Amino acid sequence: MTPNTIRIAFLGIGIMGFPMSVNLLRANYPLTAWNRSHTKALELEPYGASVVTKPELAVKDADVIFTMLSDDRAVTAVTLDAKVLSAAKAGATFINTSSISPGTARAHAEALSGKGFKYIDCPVSGGVNGARDGTLALLCAGDPQHIAALQPLWDVLGRSTYVGAHGTGQIAKLANQQIVAVTIGAIAEAMTLVRASGGSAQAFRDAIRGGFAESTILEIHGQRMVERNFVAGGPAKHQLKDLHNVLNHASGLNLRLPLTESVSSLFENLCSGPQRELDHSALLLEIEKLNAMSEEE
Repeated sequence: MTPNTIRIAFLGIGIMGFPMSVNLLRANYPLTAWNRSHTKALELEPYGASVVTKPELAVKDADVIFTMLSDDRAVTAVTLDAKVLSAAKAGATFINTSSISPGTARAHAEALSGKGFKYIDCPVSGGVNGARDGTLALLCAGDPQHIAALQPLWDVLGRSTYVGAHGTGQIAKLANQQIVAVTIGAIAEAMTLVRASGGSAQAFRDAIRGGFAESTILEIHGQRMVERNFVAGGPAKHQLKDLHNVLNHASGLNLRLPLTESVSSLFENLCSGPQRELDHSALLLEIEKLNAMSEEE
């Protein structure tokens, strides 16, 4: 198969970046990978990736530079690093798929434009399964012509939607994360009610599938709660980070979001110890703790 002509640098080979990179490699895009933990990036070598030890080495020949990192500070540290900007090709496009604050996305767009680069604000939704299956929701913001020119890349990763100017991608992602967090909380409370009443959590989940409460969260995270399988797909600490960004943004708009405030408080408690590394469906454990319920009940 002839390689695609767009050369890619992918910075951040974590639970989302790894499967996204694999899909791009399978679509025959030349891809150079960097990750702070080098051993994780090395897992891409069997798929055909070039792996380097510094981000500036990854970007030097890239037409498109993806970032999928943990938070604002991590994305800024890499994207605006002087060595990275000096090594990057003139006119290269930076695509941030990480969840960061809208203000940070706008600041990155302005800074990169001033250096002659393009920038696309493109947080994603769909979790590890969506990243693996190439079915992510891609919330694209920025210059619509720049975004349209990269449609073949979006098609590999999932379904793209243009949502507006720089920063609006992150606003859409924050709103998405509100829905995710509140829905996880609602399912966790419902599971707790059923269990405390002597019912079967599995039977309950099966019974309501296809009804008005049906959702991907009920399908995936509801089953996680039934199985008590809280190995992180989406870590609780990242959910809390997104909720902090939601509430900070809402504060600037003089908005009160009572459901988001409540579920954020629950995640604060969950993430006060080692459970912050668990999947965000582990919010069930916090609800059970509030009700002094043991795992065996």
